[in-house]
Amino acid sequence: MTTAKDLFIIAMDPQPERSVGQGDLSLALAGAELIDLIDAGTVTVAEDRIVPGEASAPQDRLLGEATALLTRESPHERIEDWLWRRGKDLSAAYQAALEEDGELTRERSGRLSFGSKRVEPADTPGRRAAAERWQEREPVLAALASAIGVEGGASDEDPGLDDDAVTAVVTSVHDAVMELEAVRQRRTIENSAFANLWRGP
Repeated sequence: MTTAKDLFIIAMDPQPERSVGQGDLSLALAGAELIDLIDAGTVTVAEDRIVPGEASAPQDRLLGEATALLTRESPHERIEDWLWRRGKDLSAAYQAALEEDGELTRERSGRLSFGSKRVEPADTPGRRAAAERWQEREPVLAALASAIGVEGGASDEDPGLDDDAVTAVVTSVHDAVMELEAVRQRRTIENSAFANLWRGP
């Protein structure tokens, strides 16, 4: 599977300390797609801009969609701008695709036959490959997981990324996730202030 699909499956594992937000995950998935496109030679990175190449379209449908969205005219798109544009609702697209491929199953959350269902990874070769990649702390997957707060991600002892373009993408993912968190905190403060205004002294 792709790095983005592996990341989605890893992010679904229970995290009692912190659940991964859909917005954070969507930004990281967009970064994972970009890294796979770099590895495939579909794009290169010049400073902080994404430069499409002449490589054939990826076989994976979602990576193909990402390739079709690339800005081919100069000046090319900045990595950060790509993350926000491609990342919009991307986690929902990956959930739907993985369910369609049989990588995710819906399990009822209770003994009764009715009630909400939760999605969890199915026992497939794809899931086992993602788990193996995670257990080996593959640097790209570990770095992206760390960016969205998944426990057991990159640490000071883990090997670093050895590609400048990949490092630029991971750094941009970290920055975008922090920016999103800042927006959430600002909205929380604004909503609290508005509620206090209505309550009065």
